[in-house]
Amino acid sequence: MAKGMIHHIELYVSDLTKSKQFWGWLLEELGYEPFQEWEEGQSWKLGSTYLVFVQVQEKYSKISYHRCRVGLNHLAFSAESKQQVDQFTEELIKRGFPILYENKHPYAGGPEHYAVYFEDPDRMKVEIVAPTEI
Repeated sequence: MAKGMIHHIELYVSDLTKSKQFWGWLLEELGYEPFQEWEEGQSWKLGSTYLVFVQVQEKYSKISYHRCRVGLNHLAFSAESKQQVDQFTEELIKRGFPILYENKHPYAGGPEHYAVYFEDPDRMKVEIVAPTEI
């Protein structure tokens, strides 16, 4: 692994079962593979980077996540193409996940930024973005 590359990201979730269903589908479509699994968590890996989802302990579950507080705002993943962004958009809608900034979709990030924005079961914002055409 190259110096400075992200090794892993760990996210605490309110309902591990729901998060595994949501993130498992999404990450596997993006090329990640299941990596580790234990009673309180699950991870998926792509190359040398992996994402970990852990069931939050009850004593810490009273205050829910909000991306506008201090901390993580969103996770953005690269798509292969605009067509793949469109495929994710269709599948998210089929699965009942609302598209954020729908009135500006797929250019909510600007006229050169083709992406879909949505939320996971804990309302963490996720973005799938197409490569920029030069």
